[in-house]
Amino acid sequence: MKLIVGITGSTGVIYGVRLLEVLKKLGVETHLIMSEWAIKCLAMETEFQIGYVKSLATTTSDESNMAASVSSGTHKVDGMIVAPCSMKTLSAIANGYDDTLVARAAGVTIKESRKLILMVRETPLSAIHLENMLKLSRLGIVILPPVTEFYTKPKTIDDIVNHGVGKCLDQFNLEHGLYPRWGTFKL
Repeated sequence: MKLIVGITGSTGVIYGVRLLEVLKKLGVETHLIMSEWAIKCLAMETEFQIGYVKSLATTTSDESNMAASVSSGTHKVDGMIVAPCSMKTLSAIANGYDDTLVARAAGVTIKESRKLILMVRETPLSAIHLENMLKLSRLGIVILPPVTEFYTKPKTIDDIVNHGVGKCLDQFNLEHGLYPRWGTFKL
């Protein structure tokens, strides 16, 4: 399996990092694109260095490299996950404004009818945000905000992050063991 992973400048950059860690462990080939603000959020929100994050990916491209392989539909991949997905990136994708490689790769994913997962991060949501999500959802794009579940009784931030990442991986039928499935524990 080959996936594009976009990490944009929204709080929750840990979701993208954890996603890359799990995908690497699962042997999934990844192409990483990080926005300028994702790199800034990485420094603000985590102890991870950019070199570590890039080392988790099979391939990386700069967000301004519009000649990267993932900017063309002839480059075969199974899909794309943007984790987290800023409202700016959501808007660019929803309106076909391919001003960055993340937006272009997402646009290519849509036009090639490949699976696209957007882990949107914002609260509260404005009508503009909701309209952009609805527009994309009607095209079959999966809008997957990392909403915390409590039935598994998360005890750490890692538990919460793992659940969000696991929900993304479920979209590609990747077995991960990141959280217990409904019905596997006593009520």
